[in-house]
Amino acid sequence: PSSASTITTMTKGHRRPTANRIRTAVFAGLLLSQSVVVAAFQSQAPPLPSLCQNIHHHHPSFTSQTRLDAKKKTAGGGGGFGSSGGFGGANKKKSSSKAVVLDPSKVRSVSGYTGSGTKVLATAANNFDRIRKLFGKTATTDVYVRSPLNDETVFWFVGKVVRMITDEESKADVNSNWRPDATTENELVGTVYPTEVEAIVSQKRLILEYAKNQLRPQNMAGPYSSALELWSAPGDSEMDTVQNKIMLVKVDGSTKDLRDGFHVKDVGYNPEIYIGDEKEKGGLRVVRDLEGMPVKPEFDIGS
Repeated sequence: PSSASTITTMTKGHRRPTANRIRTAVFAGLLLSQSVVVAAFQSQAPPLPSLCQNIHHHHPSFTSQTRLDAKKKTAGGGGGFGSSGGFGGANKKKSSSKAVVLDPSKVRSVSGYTGSGTKVLATAANNFDRIRKLFGKTATTDVYVRSPLNDETVFWFVGKVVRMITDEESKADVNSNWRPDATTENELVGTVYPTEVEAIVSQKRLILEYAKNQLRPQNMAGPYSSALELWSAPGDSEMDTVQNKIMLVKVDGSTKDLRDGFHVKDVGYNPEIYIGDEKEKGGLRVVRDLEGMPVKPEFDIGS
């Protein structure tokens, strides 16, 4: 099938630019005018191609240790990433209800002041780099967003989360980066090790805001935003997911479910970044039923 031949380029084709160059450029670019995002949302979304048609390269995990300096808020107007009305910008709508104050030690919030979205995203990405180096794939979870008011069968890949895990968990997996001479107990900021659900729920607002404003506003923003859902898959399982070998699991829960000893510094988020044609046509997404199960038989690349 054509989809299989297209996917083959993910393993044999070109490598993407380094994570730091891509991510630094994106953070800088997100401070520019958000008119592109607005225009994209106002225009009609392009029709979804057949499954896997645009999956022309591998989506690697970003594991570099270079720290990303959070961009300072821009002076004046501009309407950029994190500006008023934008991702992380101040909400100009007045509300008579009392605002809910989120605990910054437990949740990565993107509201409050101009530029907060960019700063929080950079912090989450830096945390991802640090923890990923310690534990690798073992502590990583892939994240997808479903937008049922747009298309209930399409699940968009939006990045990865990572969490601190115990040495016992790490050394039990042959794929981890655990080393006998490296003790990571003292790296934990909170008093409990995060679960996969906590790693996602604590960053839910950041992930959804980024996805609907910077990745696919055509499919997630505006009238679609109220029903967005987060789904998960094993870390670095994009290829298996595309080949219908992996089911997706819905992430339920809210920040109220975070345990007392949980700390958000013990988790990180690595956002998916669109390059080239993906910016218009969209990146990696898969089709699943309402339970996250593949709707077509599994297949192997080249078969």
